[in-house]
Formats: sequence, structure tokens, C-alpha cells
Amino acid sequence: MTENPLELNPLLYEPLLRTAFAEDLGMVGDVTSEAIIPASMNGRFVLRTRKPGTIAGMEVAARAFTLLDPDLSVEILTVDGSTVDAYTDLAVVSGGARSILTAERTALNLACRMSGIASQTREIVDIVAGTNASIVCTRKTTPGLRALEKYAVRAGGGSNHRFGLHDAVMIKDNHIVVAGSITKAVEAARARIGHLVKIEVEVDTLDQLDELLAIGADVVLLDNMEPAMLADAVAKVDGKMITEASGGITPDTARAKAESGVDLLSIGWLTHSSPILDIGLDEG
Repeated sequence: MTENPLELNPLLYEPLLRTAFAEDLGMVGDVTSEAIIPASMNGRFVLRTRKPGTIAGMEVAARAFTLLDPDLSVEILTVDGSTVDAYTDLAVVSGGARSILTAERTALNLACRMSGIASQTREIVDIVAGTNASIVCTRKTTPGLRALEKYAVRAGGGSNHRFGLHDAVMIKDNHIVVAGSITKAVEAARARIGHLVKIEVEVDTLDQLDELLAIGADVVLLDNMEPAMLADAVAKVDGKMITEASGGITPDTARAKAESGVDLLSIGWLTHSSPILDIGLDEG
């Protein structure tokens, strides 16, 4: 098995694989494969791309096969984070043909999903190359798949924003409305959180930014600002906080927004709307 330079602990995805198999197999199993394929028949199959893209999820796909049948053998040929051409062989699965075809869809569903996210992330990362900006994802993930989808962003060359509500304070517009002001929201957060928890605050205008600068925070989210306004905001911050741009970031707008000087571009659609990368299982 080719060594993966990235890290994804199996404890994060094995419960998901078990749930997926329970959903797919139901109470009686794979009635098609069991009816057609003798239990003693062996086979050799290849996971192969149909289109070019960046790969993620090979270890997850491999574990889907071996979790269903420990006697199956999987050789990973292409490590996560690799950008490949169409019709590239990613892994070889050998052993009981019935088991391979039973596990096929669960393995491919996850590999296609994760590779699609990695591919879209890689596209945006390449677009902003040479600027100060890093590409980060958001909490707009598929319930139950967050660890895998955020991993796929890393495989595509991006970075992760917070992983959940628990690991950072992020004061958004509705929090500010309820609190009464940015100042009151930040003061309330500081009175509650521990010294290791960072605070990020969303602002929509330069006036709001001025209020935030007066009280301070770790990160400022500059929401739905055009490039010129972003550049003004970055100049105002002048390194006092990490700057993050969000909203309206597409392949067409990413470069201009990155050239404003912001530190981060956060993009929700990477994890909620990226199309899959088409990967198939072929006999071979």
C-alpha cells in the first residue's frame, strides 16, 4: 500500500462505514450478488477515474472493502492529494468477487464525494497561488461526513476552519443583533470562555470594523465585501487580527478577493456543493 502523506484516523470513518453497510444490506444482505456469484469465486477489480481530478478517500474506500470482508486485499496505487488524469488506476481490489461487488457502492460513494471536494479545492488553491490568501472550508458539511469532507479539503491543498461549535467563538450578525452590539457580544464571550479559545467576529461594513478594532478579537470575518472594500478593511486591520473574507467567492472572483491582501478565503460550497469526481470499479 502506498503511504498516504495525510492523516485520517480510522476511528473517524469506521463507524460511518458500518452505518452505510447496515443501511445498504438491510436484514437480508446483497440479494443480487448472493444469487448470482458463487461464494468461492475470486476476482480482481480496479478503482479507476473517469475524469481528471484530485484524489481523496482512498484509505476510506480500501477500508470499506476490508471491513466487509477481511480476506479481501486492497493495494492503493494513488495517494490522496494526487492530481491525476482520466482513466488513472487508483487502487486494486482482489479476493472474493461477491464481497467486492457488495462493498463497491459504499466505497465509491465516499471516494467520489471526497475526491470531488478535493478537486474543487485544488482548483481554487491554484487560482489564488502567489497571493497571501489560504483557502479554508466552513461548517457547511453533510451531517455525519464532516471529518471526511474537511479531510478532503486538506487533500486538495486547503485548510480547515473550525470543526464545530465547540472549538472557537464565532460571533455572527444574529449574535450581534441579540447582544445589542459588537462590543457587548465580544465582552460577553470573553467573560465566559477559557484563555485558549479564540474569538472571531463577522462584520459587514467598515464602521463595524472600526468598532471591532476598538475592542479587539483574534479574527475578523469580512462578509460579502467587494475587492476594493476588502483591501480597505485589510489596511485598517493592519495585522492586528487575522482577516478572513467570505461570501460570493467563486472561481471567477477568488483571485481578485485574494489580491486584497486577506489571510483567508472561506468557501462553504466546497463541502456542500462540489460535484463528485467520477470514479468507477472495473474488472481487471
